[in-house]
Amino acid sequence: MTVIQKKAVNPIAHLSAEDIEIIGKELDAIRDRVIADRGERDARYIRKVIKTHRTLELSSRAVLLFSFFPPAWIVGTAGLAVAKILDNMEIGHNVLHGQWDWMRDPKIHSTTWDWDHVSPPDQWQHSHNQLHHRYTNVVGKDNDLGYGIMRVDEDQPWHPVHLGQPLWNLINACFFQYGIAAYDLELGHNLREGRHKTPEFRARARAVGRKIRRQVLKDYLVHPLLSGPSFLSTLAATFTANLIRNLWSHSVIMCGHFPNGVETFEKQSIEGETKGEWYLRQMLGSANISGSKLMHIMTGNLSFQIEHHLFPDLPSNRYQEIAPQVRALFDRYGLKYTTGPLPKQVASAWWKVIRLSLPNRRRKGAEPVAPALVSSSPA
Repeated sequence: MTVIQKKAVNPIAHLSAEDIEIIGKELDAIRDRVIADRGERDARYIRKVIKTHRTLELSSRAVLLFSFFPPAWIVGTAGLAVAKILDNMEIGHNVLHGQWDWMRDPKIHSTTWDWDHVSPPDQWQHSHNQLHHRYTNVVGKDNDLGYGIMRVDEDQPWHPVHLGQPLWNLINACFFQYGIAAYDLELGHNLREGRHKTPEFRARARAVGRKIRRQVLKDYLVHPLLSGPSFLSTLAATFTANLIRNLWSHSVIMCGHFPNGVETFEKQSIEGETKGEWYLRQMLGSANISGSKLMHIMTGNLSFQIEHHLFPDLPSNRYQEIAPQVRALFDRYGLKYTTGPLPKQVASAWWKVIRLSLPNRRRKGAEPVAPALVSSSPA
């Protein structure tokens, strides 16, 4: 992964500035058609998913009251893991994006929704919606690139500490919700800059602490205590369900921006960026996952990461519907639509983490001069 501006062959050098703005207008048209058409069937979809999640969580927790029986432990743990995945991915992530605010339902709204996660919604919205989606894959601006703990580009200086990044990534995957909370709090940056003593940081840290306390009490004290003689087995079941949810969500998120074929960008390249250029960066800086409808739901439809980054506020159930239109646009303008099955994308992302934990291999010959982000020559 080398920033697109320094590649020997720039994948967008054939596009003129006019081409890029036309692409932007075509994408605007796709978005406008969905907005004009969204309505009752979309509302029924999200309400059905929420009802399914709540039914599954309550029934799974009820089964786990008898978790000292191995079959009950297996069924309850699996059900609770799926419920937590639905809560975080298809419901929480997308509601907090404001995808369902148009319904004007105060119970399903980005300003009121809470989720089964240790990161406070408002802090997640700031780091994810306002920063990550604005600066997608811009090295030094998008903290989702490596979560501030990994080297993600060959142009970043290598240090022996990076040898440990496959291990850090594995630990982060196992406790992903806590990693996200620390990331949303910008913990590392604030500690390095000495801002951890400011009133603003302390207030945000207290909010995270309160959210962690509520989650821990619910998952590891109240529910196990209600299980009576099944206390320890229910405790283990809840820990396992959280682990499965963390590993799954981490894998899905890594597949969105890390696999082979995804581009990164220099900070200077977004100065004066037009809407069409922003769209183009989302197209090249994201990757999809192919699979079944059930798999798409379990990923929160982030298996359509390209479509999500182009239109983060559209209802998630519409991404599969518009994906062929978006892909046709890629093909028409000679752009690579990066997609693949989940195992392939996960393996590609992990290989990149491992490869970049090592020093760059010395290349023969001089480094070629890279073309500019946007060519001024006609297509």
